[in-house]
Amino acid sequence: MKPRLIGLAVAAALALPFAAGTAHAKATADEIARLGKDTNCIGADKAGNADGSIPAWSGKWLGVPPQVDFKGTGNHPIDPYAGEKPLFEITAANLPQYAARLTDGQKALFAKYPDTFRMLIYPTHRDFRYPDAVCEATKRNAEEAELLDDGMGVHAYTNGVMFPFPKSGLELLWNITVPYRAYTEELISDNAYVIANGSINWGRVKSRNMGPSHKPGMIEPVGERAASWYLNETLLPERDRGEINTGVEFYNYGKQPRQSWRYDPGTRRVRQSPGYGFDMSFPGTGGSITVDEVRIWNGSPERYDWNILGKRELYIPFHAYRVHSPDIKYSELLMKGHANPEYMRYELRRVWVLEGKLKEGFRHLYGKRVMYIDADTMFPIMADNYDARGEMWRTSMLNHFYAYEMNTWQAGAGFYHDLNAGTYLGFNLINEQPNAYRLNENKVSERDFGPEAARRIGQ
Repeated sequence: MKPRLIGLAVAAALALPFAAGTAHAKATADEIARLGKDTNCIGADKAGNADGSIPAWSGKWLGVPPQVDFKGTGNHPIDPYAGEKPLFEITAANLPQYAARLTDGQKALFAKYPDTFRMLIYPTHRDFRYPDAVCEATKRNAEEAELLDDGMGVHAYTNGVMFPFPKSGLELLWNITVPYRAYTEELISDNAYVIANGSINWGRVKSRNMGPSHKPGMIEPVGERAASWYLNETLLPERDRGEINTGVEFYNYGKQPRQSWRYDPGTRRVRQSPGYGFDMSFPGTGGSITVDEVRIWNGSPERYDWNILGKRELYIPFHAYRVHSPDIKYSELLMKGHANPEYMRYELRRVWVLEGKLKEGFRHLYGKRVMYIDADTMFPIMADNYDARGEMWRTSMLNHFYAYEMNTWQAGAGFYHDLNAGTYLGFNLINEQPNAYRLNENKVSERDFGPEAARRIGQ
């Protein structure tokens, strides 16, 4: 890989956010009684779909499946379904046959790249489950969780899905911004901004994140604790090397907004970054993504009106192991226009659809955004973002895999497409890194974040 241009201060965050809701829409007694019976423990229907293309949820595995030889965190993900072949392929030619199970963004990619974009569809798997403590916390949230301060904050318990039966867009937004995820995360990743002609501007970032409320097994009210800390140090390009961005988020944006700081290697000083977030360009990505779309969504919900558009059965990236493989070189993975379809894995899954419309009087690059959330896990997988005229502008997809070392799913490589410019960003790539994600090693503490930590690293 030849490092050039683009800087990177990546990795956003184990961010957290909360939605702007209002009402106290707690689950009903009947809904709570369903948890773990005809739904899995976070509220997804266990039954398969009508035509059998989505199987019944089994949840037969927690941690490492018997057929997987996993060497521990820091190693690249190992595919438990490695021997499978695609069931079929969707191309621009047969797209009408499958259109009902595709997003507008996927259809736009077929229209933009009819000769090269295609989707390999694999069997759907529902084999992994959450730990018992997550189920217990989710049940307590079903009974007690509620939005505070018009949805800018939330009362809930740590380590559970906040609203297993979301009654409003804001509740669903809270679910995706604070899912059950890594307690600590460290990695070095590459970012490739692929220009329309196929040339690539490279960046590299060293990231560490910590979600204090995600300590495994801990079930406590979120209170005023920090929801997440992040620190991103730019390694490439050389011109931005040494820049550090760090910050902290809480569980109530109305009372405790995000705090962030930036270390400038030129002046060797740390300065606060007021208002960091929303549609500010994410550092080092050449303006290709906004801060609040890292990992599909993060940050305050205040600029949009949020509504649930229902559930759909869609082909989405999932159980995405091959796209992270060290056997796949970047030169093989990154094509002109989009990632190489041979290394992507799509499944038919039930998906929540969440729409955000920009509030009158507020400003943002996106006038509307539609996000697609896997119902079995409550992780956001894809998003379609529209400009102020209502025209489709950008579409993004995130590749998740089940991380055995922490018994939950990990957000991996993301691909963010600008349909107007014909460019895309390959984000958080690890294929050519000697180590993958180091998850839940518990080697960092709050002392490793914030302005003092940035000064120490910058010296």
